[in-house]
Order: sequence, then C-alpha cells, then structure tokens
Amino acid sequence: MVNYNNNNLDQVFSVLSDPTRRAIIQELSKGEKTVKKLAEPFDMSLPAFSKHMKVLETAGLVSFRKVGRYKFYYLHPNTIFGATKWLNDLQSFWEGQLSSLEKYLLNEEENGGNKNDHNE
Repeated sequence: MVNYNNNNLDQVFSVLSDPTRRAIIQELSKGEKTVKKLAEPFDMSLPAFSKHMKVLETAGLVSFRKVGRYKFYYLHPNTIFGATKWLNDLQSFWEGQLSSLEKYLLNEEENGGNKNDHNE
C-alpha cells in the first residue's frame, strides 16, 4: 500500500466537496481560462468566485500564469494524483472483495444452496 499524505488528502477532498469548485475543475480540464471567463456560468459576484479560486490555488489544484493584468488559470494535476491513487487502491480492494463474494455465491449455487437442507 502506498503511503499517502493525509493532510493533503484531507485538503483535496475538502476542496472537492464543493460543487462549484468541482465545476471549476471540470471547466479547467478543457484548458486554461481567466477568472472572468470561468465565473460567467455562475450566479455569484466576481469576488465570491475569486474566493473559490483562492481555495483551489491554496490546495495546489490550480495554478495561474500572468499575462499583463490577466491571470490564466490551469489545472495542476500532480496534486490530485495522490487522491486518485488512494481511490484507485480502494477500488482494487472492493473489486477483489466483490469477486470473492461472487465466487462464493456461485459455489453455493452449484452445491445446492443451503447445506442445512439435508434435514428435510
């Protein structure tokens, strides 16, 4: 099992718990954009939207480059890698558990189900 930075995982999952921030990340997955362009579909003030961007930036999920007075935000995929790896490891565990359960149930079915049936 990989060792994870729990503080980073906590921060990433906390940040991703907000639907607005998830939507921002989804939009940035299409390419870099300015805050103004990112904020267009949301019904909130630009200062309120900028707070979301600051949270994403502090968590290391996004970065920006400045061109003149504009900031172009883009995803920083390395930060989310730890969370993705953690989720993938859990997925492997549960798939293994479900596979074992399936084998058990198929074996029970082949053996006539309940072994207590011999009392009838």
